[in-house]
Amino acid sequence: MDKDLQDAFRRIKKRDVDTFIASIVSVDKVNGTCVISDGKLQYIDVQLASIVNDSNQKFYLFPKEKSWVIVSPINEDLNRLYVEVYSEIESLSLVIDKVQFQVDKDGFLFKKENENLKKLMADLIKAIKDLKFTTNNGPTIQLINLADFTALEDRFNQFLKDK
Repeated sequence: MDKDLQDAFRRIKKRDVDTFIASIVSVDKVNGTCVISDGKLQYIDVQLASIVNDSNQKFYLFPKEKSWVIVSPINEDLNRLYVEVYSEIESLSLVIDKVQFQVDKDGFLFKKENENLKKLMADLIKAIKDLKFTTNNGPTIQLINLADFTALEDRFNQFLKDK
């Protein structure tokens, strides 16, 4: 396809409403929306995903307040805006049915229904700390490497979140 034809197609497809740069005023993580300002007007209920519906499958990048974003209209409708590009991300959330994955400055959350990885790891380490064995001389009474498991538990607590 020659250059003139490509340019003609681009002009035909040109959107009536363009994207624009705005700053984040506030973020609503429950509803997956934010309030933005272009310096003149504030826009409310701006979607943090191009499609927000009642599905149990959602992926959101949550921008930091006062950071910059590029915003686009859905179907060229200025009443239906969504954030397309982020300058700074505060956190992310992915929900697929009953499984949840979140990341923020405090760590990671891996959750399925009422279970989360941090609680599972804590229960595993507790069970290991409470291990007892019977030997030829009777039951063991003390875990010799308890400090190793306590240190490992602390590392998991720094890495994983439970909320």
